Amino acid sequence: MASSFPPPALREIASQVSTLLREHSETVCVAETAAGGLISASLLSTPGASKIYKGGLTLYTLESRIAFAGWTQDHLKSYKGPTEDVVKGLAENVRRTLGATYCVCESGTAGPTGGNTRNRTPGYVALAVATEQETSTKEAETGLGGDREGNMVAFAVEGLKLLRDVIKGNAKL
Repeated sequence: MASSFPPPALREIASQVSTLLREHSETVCVAETAAGGLISASLLSTPGASKIYKGGLTLYTLESRIAFAGWTQDHLKSYKGPTEDVVKGLAENVRRTLGATYCVCESGTAGPTGGNTRNRTPGYVALAVATEQETSTKEAETGLGGDREGNMVAFAVEGLKLLRDVIKGNAKL
């Protein structure tokens, strides 16, 4: 019987990433916010996940970022929503803590509601992949408006695509 998880687009990219990581004998960890654990769950659904997956954090609240991702009260004071700088810092901290080759991080606005700035508009996501040497960042918009579940899946797909591109050397670091 075919599984309905992960969703097909997520299953395909998770399989590609897992294969690349195993071929290169490399590892990954995850720091996700609005995707709510979908990146981790998708990677863990692939055969051989224990060889590539070092761990993951769902840093949905600002308090969880203080507890687990090296944030301070100063971060909270200056926080203005998801940005490339936010995900860069989270990815670098979690990669260093978990000792993985890569850390993929996403933070976005899944909806259905949002705010008045671009990064608070439902469908916006900031992405980062940290390595020991450098961190690649990217912004994306899903075009799905306030479709919360659709945005969550799209954020996970976009995060794994950036990870794939970094592994293959096709992303700007």
